[in-house]
Amino acid sequence: MATHDPGTKSVPLSITEDEAAVYDRQIRLWGLEAQQRMRNATILVVRLKGVATEAIKNIVLAGIGKLIVVDPDDVAEEDLGAGFFFRDEDVGKKRTDAAKSRIESLNPLVAVETLSDPSVLHGEALDKLLAGVDMVCVTDLDRSTLVRLNDASRRLGKPFYAGGTYGLLGYIFCDLLQHDYIAPDRSSQKDAAKNVRNTAVYVPLKTALQHRWTGMTRRQTKELNPAIVFTILAVWEYQVVHQGELPDDPAAASELQSIANRFISEADVNKQTLPSIPRELMETMATTAAHELSPVCAVVGGLLAQDILKALAAREPPIANFFTFDGNLGGGTVVRMSMP
Repeated sequence: MATHDPGTKSVPLSITEDEAAVYDRQIRLWGLEAQQRMRNATILVVRLKGVATEAIKNIVLAGIGKLIVVDPDDVAEEDLGAGFFFRDEDVGKKRTDAAKSRIESLNPLVAVETLSDPSVLHGEALDKLLAGVDMVCVTDLDRSTLVRLNDASRRLGKPFYAGGTYGLLGYIFCDLLQHDYIAPDRSSQKDAAKNVRNTAVYVPLKTALQHRWTGMTRRQTKELNPAIVFTILAVWEYQVVHQGELPDDPAAASELQSIANRFISEADVNKQTLPSIPRELMETMATTAAHELSPVCAVVGGLLAQDILKALAAREPPIANFFTFDGNLGGGTVVRMSMP
């Protein structure tokens, strides 16, 4: 199995005066070595929508070494809501061209590279791109593309994050291969606090999607808010059936409901907790899934960036492994999907 072990890499602790001034508060928070890991990291972000915009802002301000953004699409009017790197005059331009200078202005110490050629996400070009980065973050793409990019990242030993929003709902998935990290020993005495080394073994997305909820109690199931998980999975399946298109019509509610109920049954979810997917939730998804809401993008993108930085620093446990956000309630849950 490929191993990603930022916690044991030997990294130089030297840092420039400019960096020390810019990152002083962060260094005091998580230490010089963790900051050095971030500075040495090259992060690939695929697709520049609302979630990626928020995540990029945070990881660039935190001081990663290099950011590579890939997006072949043009700025559309609907991007102006959650995409704060874009302006009215950018409509029709390549998203990467419009955003590059504004990303660079956030932190001149971070190198920024942008690519708008879609061929770099396929074949040998993709392998070459992945070989030059330390972590991959893919946002707002369909399930088949997520699985393909996750498999390619895993083959080259690159930790992988995916995230996105559908109206009021959002998600983050991560596959960090075999990830070592340092965390406080919760069992030690307060006056003798110490850190312990832990290892988490992750699974690819295609394996996580086979997760079964068998044997979970009613309370355990309810705490994970399974309706949101299966709504997102239903949206992904809807895209498969409709050539990548998201639902954007009230008439799609019945199809989404049928898909979600089939998945709930196949996953053996506790029937006392979730006998079927709520119709109201499906009706909301049918008309909002295709639209970005800035507050939801801010929450999901912020949490995505936080977890990326946590993984790079090898401090505290990252998400394991599927986080969902419910904007209706303003809260999120993490489901451990098919992880050992």
